Amino acid sequence: MDEYTAIITVANTATLLTGGAVAALALRAYRRTGAPALRAVTIGFCCIIIGSILGGLIHSLEGNVALGVAVQNSFTAFGFAVLLYSLYAEMSDSASGSTTIIR
Repeated sequence: MDEYTAIITVANTATLLTGGAVAALALRAYRRTGAPALRAVTIGFCCIIIGSILGGLIHSLEGNVALGVAVQNSFTAFGFAVLLYSLYAEMSDSASGSTTIIR
């Protein structure tokens, strides 16, 4: 194992732990409130985590760093797109029954 493999492993582990914590909190908040924006946050962070895991596995098992980076970056970009969407997701105001869009 070279120094890059160790750095990649540590970075992917940190992404898994911190991203997993954020996704779990967002899921818990979504279940409590039913807000679509929080569902999108959960999905976005899960995409980033899955990309990190897949990229690390490809690098470790296949030895193909370039493919691992490409897969991880693709999932990360999609995850951030979903997070961006969450900022514009409709939120319903349960007190007044109206629907507003956050801008």
